[in-house]
Amino acid sequence: MKNVGTFLYFWANSTSMRFTRITIIRTKKPELEQNNINDLLQWFGGTLGLFNLRDKDRSCFRVFIVLLKDAKGPSKGLSSDEIAEKTFLSRGTIVYHLNKLMEAGLVDEQKNRYTLKVGSLEELVEKIRGDVNQAFDMLKQIGKDIDKKLEL
Repeated sequence: MKNVGTFLYFWANSTSMRFTRITIIRTKKPELEQNNINDLLQWFGGTLGLFNLRDKDRSCFRVFIVLLKDAKGPSKGLSSDEIAEKTFLSRGTIVYHLNKLMEAGLVDEQKNRYTLKVGSLEELVEKIRGDVNQAFDMLKQIGKDIDKKLEL
């Protein structure tokens, strides 16, 4: 049975407002000894809403894994062509998934080279936790301000 919690968080800068959506799906963790590392990684990413049933050939998963492997060592990032070569996917598919991962706040792009914003999956969870906590702190303050204006 799945329990789905959806968190919508946002922050504003001086010229625009940026919205990011995080979906967290609570599912039973697979047993390590019964599943290989790819199954665990698929579960991990699926739990964070990164990969879904529409990703039939696991293309987003494959892009994420290539970026994760690249994060292991000193890297200047990978180009979309390099990722396409490593995943045997078209460059268009790669760019589509890179854009989705950037929208999710997981990937950075500099000079057409892409890197994960974090160096490990543990850091990824902590980054998301910090973003969600910041969003809830901001919502709490806004709620407090509204309560004050409504004299509640």
